[in-house]
Order: sequence, then structure tokens, then C-alpha cells
Amino acid sequence: MQKIFNLFDFKQKVDYKIEVLSGLTVAIALIPEAVAFALIAGLSPLTGLYAAFIMGIITSIFGGRPGMISGATGAVAVVFLGLVETLKSMNPDITVDEITQYVFITVILAGVIQMIAGFLKLGKLMRLVPQPVIFGFVNGLAIIIFMSQLPQFTVDSTVKDSPWMQGEQLYMFLGLVLLTILIIWSLPKLTKAFPPGLAAILVIFGLVYFFGIETSTVGDIASVSGGFPIPSVPDIPFTIDTLLMVLPYSAIVAGVGLIESLLTLNIIDEITGTRGKSNKEAIAQGSANILSGFFLGMGGCAMLGQSLINISSGSRARLSGIIAAIALLIFVMYGANIIEQLPMAALTGLMIMVAVGTFEWASFKTLRRMPKSDVMVMILVTVVTVLLHNLALAVLVGVIIAALVFAWDNAKRIRARKRIDENGVKHYEIYGPLFFGSTTIFNSKFDIKNDPDEIVIDFHESRVVDMSAIETLNKLTERYQKLGKTVHLKHLSPDCRKLLKNADEIIDVNILEDPNYKVISDDFD
Repeated sequence: MQKIFNLFDFKQKVDYKIEVLSGLTVAIALIPEAVAFALIAGLSPLTGLYAAFIMGIITSIFGGRPGMISGATGAVAVVFLGLVETLKSMNPDITVDEITQYVFITVILAGVIQMIAGFLKLGKLMRLVPQPVIFGFVNGLAIIIFMSQLPQFTVDSTVKDSPWMQGEQLYMFLGLVLLTILIIWSLPKLTKAFPPGLAAILVIFGLVYFFGIETSTVGDIASVSGGFPIPSVPDIPFTIDTLLMVLPYSAIVAGVGLIESLLTLNIIDEITGTRGKSNKEAIAQGSANILSGFFLGMGGCAMLGQSLINISSGSRARLSGIIAAIALLIFVMYGANIIEQLPMAALTGLMIMVAVGTFEWASFKTLRRMPKSDVMVMILVTVVTVLLHNLALAVLVGVIIAALVFAWDNAKRIRARKRIDENGVKHYEIYGPLFFGSTTIFNSKFDIKNDPDEIVIDFHESRVVDMSAIETLNKLTERYQKLGKTVHLKHLSPDCRKLLKNADEIIDVNILEDPNYKVISDDFD
């Protein structure tokens, strides 16, 4: 029983009123997002709503970050567009129901991949994501959230290229949006006892309902009415061909989901001053996606916008996410008529404020202090995120460029101090890392032809990082040996000595002084 209490954070001080109200706010905000993302993928709105329920409740209970919200996301929905196109190219007569079955199996396999990543503790790879990439990711996501609200200012947001609102219709909708923004901005200055997002939604709903204001509602997008999701096995042919077709999309969904979830976890960590568990979150995301596929959901991952709504409403525990998931399902099963009357202006204003809160405005202040390469990486990640709506690709591009810049900078840092001692032995004291990027400069430091018969290469202030460096040392010592000269390599790590071909003949080193670093180390958690 105590373990169950611990899951709900009953072991720590929790403001239950704030948790419940925050959960209700998130549940309301989840509905239009889940519906919209399902429609983007060409699926039934209920697949998005069921995914939001399953993802939300599983990750809230078992995830590695209390307060973080998961559900159906646009990043995952975009991946399914490619799957849908592939299926239609193979069978032009395929129905939406048949496509949906393939989506379910894709989500299940993605969940398996995510759980494997969690068990292998690959969450630590998020440490390789530099701060400029995180800034670019967050800023790009904020712009996407803002831009995704613009269709609400059209006559019919469900129709592509629908004309913009005009006249009284536009002024009324814009006025309600601005009033929503004003309430969310001003209420925390007066009291923190009630979530400002929920207060704004209730006020706008009251105005529209009691004054009979004509404006677009959730029901204008799609019906959110449904029953409890009944578990079922995807109805597809279980063959090798099917596996090979969906596996690439499953891998992309898994990667996108993990990257977005773990980056969201890091951002929430910074806001709350606490530390989540990335590997635990990966396992929870994976198990949630597996169940989502069996419970008629399109899968998903962590949602930065809804997570920020939850955190800004005062939630710090798991209870709010559980309340949000259960409330969402109750709305679908019993409260669809009421939810479908919610004005889209209120939800639009709420998401605009989320976009404003998501954007890292502090990144502008650091532009002058950041290296130009970091500024370039940040802007590039932002642009790729906005243009392609592919968060995983944007982060991957940013990490690769940041790594290349780092390698280039370090390649220029290798130095060699040269001296000849009283015995006529020439010493090369190496400074800086020796790796694939610095091997050319390293070789240029040696005067093999004119060096004396005996030389010492000291790595006390250097590190041999990779196999390119080892091979460079092998070739360098071989060139000296061909001229009949003796080389002593000092202060190399044991694994480096083992990898050198001529170690017994050329290495002269005091083991007690030897550094304990390795060529490639993975000793951190």
C-alpha cells in the first residue's frame, strides 16, 4: 500500500487543490491538441484522445518527471504522414480503418524500442545535447505552438487555405483571445490560489454562453464523444514484409518521442530546480506507447506546452497528470456535449501564452556573450524546427554541427614544447587532445629527418582519444624506426600501450605516473 501511496506522491507535501485544478486545466487544453494532431495524421480524432489518456496516465504514474504531461503530439503525427503515403502507394484503395491498424502496430514497436533504450540507460545521451541546441529547440517549438494557433483566425480552421475572418467575426474572436491573455497574465499578480488558465477558460465560456456570442467552439473542429477504449490486437498481416515496412517509422517515432520527452524533462528540471530520471521516463514512455497501440491510440510523447501549463499552474506532483488523463477520458465518455461548446478563442489565448512562456527570451541577452558558433547552432536548430516541424532532426543537426565545431576548435589546440636535454635526447611535450581532428597538426610538430637518434614524446598533458590517434602514433613510430631512431612514449594509458603495434620496443613509461584515462570511456551514468 505504501508503494501505491508513493506513486501518487502522498509521501511528500502536496497541495491537492492546486493539483486537481491544474489537472483539469491541462485536460481541457489537451482536447483540441489531441484532435488536431490526429487530423494531421489523417486519423480519427478519438485516436488522438485515447492516446492522450493512455500516455498521460501511464507516464504520470511511472514516469521519471512528476508534473510532466504526455499525450498525442504533432512531432509524432508528422511521422505518420510518411507511413500513410507509403501505405497508399502500395494500395490506393486502402481505407482509413486499415491505415489506423498499421499506425497501432507502429506505435507498439516504437514503444518496445523506447523501453529497450531505457533499460540500456541510453537516456544519459541527452548530456550530449549542448545548451544552444536546447535554446534552438525550445524557441522553435514556441514558434510552432504560436503558428499552430493562426488557423483559428480563419473562417474554418479544419479546412486548408481557409480565408481569414473578417469584420465583426474577427473582432469578436480577437477580443476574446486578448481577454484570455489578459486574465492569464494578470491573475497570478492578484492570487495564486487558482490556475489562471482554467480561470480564463471559465470566464470566456461564461461570456460566450450567457451572452450568446457566436464564435467557433471545440465542436466545430470535430466530435470528441466516445466510449472507453476497448483493447484489441492490430488487425494486420503479421509477416516479415509488414515488419520491415513499419520498423523504420517505428524507429523514427521512438527517436522523436525520446528526444522531445527528455528535452522537456530537462527544461522542467531547470524550471523546478529538481532532477528527473531520464531512463525511467524512457521506460514509461515506451510502455505507454505499447499500451496506446493496443488501446486504439496513435501514441505520443511528452508535451512541452501542456507541461508548462501544468507547472505554471503550481503543480509539482504526479497527481495533476493523473487527474488530467482521467478527466480527459470522462470528458470523452460523458461530457462531450459540454466540452464541444468551449470557445476556441479561450484555448487559442491559452496556447499563445504557452508559446510566450516557452520561448527562451534570455537567449537574446546571451547572444553577445555566446561564441558565434553557438549562436549559429541555436538559430539553425530554430529554423529547422520551424520549417520541417521535425524536432528530432533539428536536434540531431544541432548536435552534429556543435560536435564538428567542438572538434575543429580542439583540433587547433594541440601543441608541442620541444627541448634537447644534456644527453642529446630530444623531448616533445604534447599539450591538448590527440584525436582524429588533430592528427594532421600533431604530425607537423615532428622533424623526423633531422631529429637525434633518441627522442621522447611525453603525453602527460595530453590525451589519446580515439583509434585515429592510436594509428597516427603507430605510423609516427614506424617512420622513426625506419631511420634507426629510438622513440620513447611516456605517460600513455594502459589501453593505449596495448593498441600500439610496437609497444614493447618503443614505450618507456613509469606505470605509477601513468594516467588512468581510457581511449574511449563510458564510465559515467
